[in-house]
Amino acid sequence: MDAAKLIDGVLSGDRRAVARAISAVEDGSPDLEQLSTGIYASTGRAATIGITGAPGVGKSTLAGELVRLARDRDLSVAVLAVDPTSPYTGGALLGDRVRMQEHATDPGVFIRSMATRGHLGGMSLAAPEAVRILDAAGYARVVVETVGVGQAEVEVVAATDTALVVLAPGLGDAVQMAKAGILEAADVFVVNKADQEGASEVVRELRQMLHLGAVRDWDPPVLAVSARLRDGVDGLWEAIEEHRRHLEASGELAVRRRARLLHEVESLAAERFRREASLVLAADPALVESLEARRLDPYRAAAMLVREAAAAPE
Repeated sequence: MDAAKLIDGVLSGDRRAVARAISAVEDGSPDLEQLSTGIYASTGRAATIGITGAPGVGKSTLAGELVRLARDRDLSVAVLAVDPTSPYTGGALLGDRVRMQEHATDPGVFIRSMATRGHLGGMSLAAPEAVRILDAAGYARVVVETVGVGQAEVEVVAATDTALVVLAPGLGDAVQMAKAGILEAADVFVVNKADQEGASEVVRELRQMLHLGAVRDWDPPVLAVSARLRDGVDGLWEAIEEHRRHLEASGELAVRRRARLLHEVESLAAERFRREASLVLAADPALVESLEARRLDPYRAAAMLVREAAAAPE
């Protein structure tokens, strides 16, 4: 990979370069550091929107509607559909994008499915890098969609400016989300398929759950929409924009982004140390033998590895 050429392509908004750069993130390319260095100064401009929810709630249809609404406002938009749990279902995710085909030929729209294969640290670190690539390429809005509501998905969506949690009637997922802790991560709740029976009950249940929680500076709205019928989606767009205005006015946007960056750096450092520690342990049978013979305890062994890593040349 010609990293310099790829960087130039990303910064100029070349779609093929953007696609290759995201593939490099997925594969854990050794040129990732150079790529990150080259684009980082041009990031931080895009508004990012995360969408998560149980399978079948209509996340992809909703994402398609957000694309349409962005383009109606002459905003460029990218959709990144990520699977934090499996490297094998990326193709299926791409299949779900069929419903977005009306945007396929629009030069202001970029749609990509993504699954981690070789990236250091997995999808929780790969997704932010991919979002930065789309940001550097000039997309004004970046929508990140996940396939489920597990801990890994929560981490991915929490790495966006505005997190949408999507529910639908008949799935009984509100209680499951409460157990998974995802309610705390949401900035906007969307009850999709509002034209179906039971939608009003889901809205009421959600609002009751929220009233039991701690008071927050931002009170997450609970919106009933039908993405398929395009009913209520304009109100959802306004709620997303209102949340961003709140973040900017309160200074919370800068606070959140700073916290995410620090967490990412710490996670990258931890993953690198984990890899280096594994190599040291594999090359030092005497250390392993001392552990097994109880001459050395795990805490002292870990301290030795930290000192060795700190003394190692760059």
